[in-house]
Amino acid sequence: MRRFAFLALLVSSPLQSQQLGTIRFPTSATEPTQAAFIRGVLFLHSFEYESAAIAFREAQRLSPDFALAYWGEAMTYTHPVWNEQDVGKAREALSRLAPTAAARRAKAGSPREQMFMDAIEQLYGQGSKPKRDTLYAQVMERLAAAYPDDDEAQSFYALSLLGLNQGVRDIATYKRAGVIAEGVLKRNSDHPGGAHYTIHAYDDPMNAARGLDAARLYSKIAPAAPHAQHMTTHIFLAMGMWDDVVSQNIVAAGHDHEHWQANHYTSWLGYGYAQQGRMDDARMHLETARSNYRRAPRRGEEPSLLSMRAHYIINSERWTDPVLQWVIDAPNAGVVARSMDLFARSYAALKSGDTATAKVRYEEMLRTMRGPSSNDAFSSNSTVPDILSRQLRALLHAARGDTDAALVLLRDAARLEDAIPLEFGPPDVVKPSHELLGEVLFDLKEHEVAQKEFARALELAPGRSRALLGLGRAAFARGDTATARQALAQLKKNWHAADSTVPQLAEVEGMLRRLK
Repeated sequence: MRRFAFLALLVSSPLQSQQLGTIRFPTSATEPTQAAFIRGVLFLHSFEYESAAIAFREAQRLSPDFALAYWGEAMTYTHPVWNEQDVGKAREALSRLAPTAAARRAKAGSPREQMFMDAIEQLYGQGSKPKRDTLYAQVMERLAAAYPDDDEAQSFYALSLLGLNQGVRDIATYKRAGVIAEGVLKRNSDHPGGAHYTIHAYDDPMNAARGLDAARLYSKIAPAAPHAQHMTTHIFLAMGMWDDVVSQNIVAAGHDHEHWQANHYTSWLGYGYAQQGRMDDARMHLETARSNYRRAPRRGEEPSLLSMRAHYIINSERWTDPVLQWVIDAPNAGVVARSMDLFARSYAALKSGDTATAKVRYEEMLRTMRGPSSNDAFSSNSTVPDILSRQLRALLHAARGDTDAALVLLRDAARLEDAIPLEFGPPDVVKPSHELLGEVLFDLKEHEVAQKEFARALELAPGRSRALLGLGRAAFARGDTATARQALAQLKKNWHAADSTVPQLAEVEGMLRRLK
């Protein structure tokens, strides 16, 4: 009997009795099986993969021959935007339905369901991951063309396009996915996939405004999914909306602050605090994450804690803070997060006049970069350590008085950073290259060139407080009152709840008074 699920779903444990959104996914399942299946699809759209797998396995228990229940579980083992895939677990799930692709396809209850099965067989077939991802997207394209009014076919096709990235954003492909996802959301304003995939398609600084409506909707569509609460901030951070970044990641991380661990949500929250000038809150937040380190298994905890410390040091400018002396055992953090942490500690040593320690940290970073290569759980951008090492080498030259060599290296770092495809979130280049170059040029009284560097930094990281401060200073020094007033006013807005101890507050107020 064909069932049509069109409902705003309420769920219980592990996510408590709240909505996950509204979808319509007709299948050949019986009614109880269909309810479990729809629950799994809704979790899947919000990347709540463990909860989705539980729901799909429940559908399998209720109807052992229902092919899409196994399709759904297999789908939980590919995380397209994160470039993660567990082929072994996916194939094992599919084999529980039947031993061969042909036998599994024969159990599908309709031509449409057969096409979904055809797609999953390509995703977990033979060949390299890029090849399988491409073949999967091609089948999803045919499925979407065959069922143009089917929001699930369209949504999963959009997601398959996002999955072609292999960890490196392709703007043109992302925009194609965004147009499809926007169409789903336009037809059904309560569709979690439509909102979620629209956000992912546009969560870079150049396109973020196009995803703002979806971001505003998504937290209301799926309040049961912590990832949905966090995902809104992919757009907010890309637009420099720091109050929203903080408030939404507090919701995503949960209100039990004492038990927060380092993870994706809490690292973004710490970065948001820093942009607000709430350095004491950022410090306490970091201390909580460190005190809870490894109390329970947590995906991405090692790189998250290292990146949190790095961003706190760079943005607070507390160059002698005791957090610098913490010994954090994080052998599985990956080269990017470890390089970020070593950069921040070396940079702090330089700023406090300890060139010897700075050089030790720099050499440790070089050894890390030369170490065995592996998939990085934090970032797929292998260029980041190269950029950070060039920055440190430049600053070590500057500390010896070799300004010309320093500027050459910093401009080289900036060119490398410009070549990186735009991404989401707090910058892996923990001290953005154009911001750093602008500060060095400002100290050399090259105010006009410094102003251009700060303006470029803000194109790549809109609303970033340290870049706004640099732009305001450079423009003020040049007598460019309009630019200075605008930058400093925006910075003051960022810092509306800043600690009174932030050293630059009085400076900003003084410049603004003189600009009136």
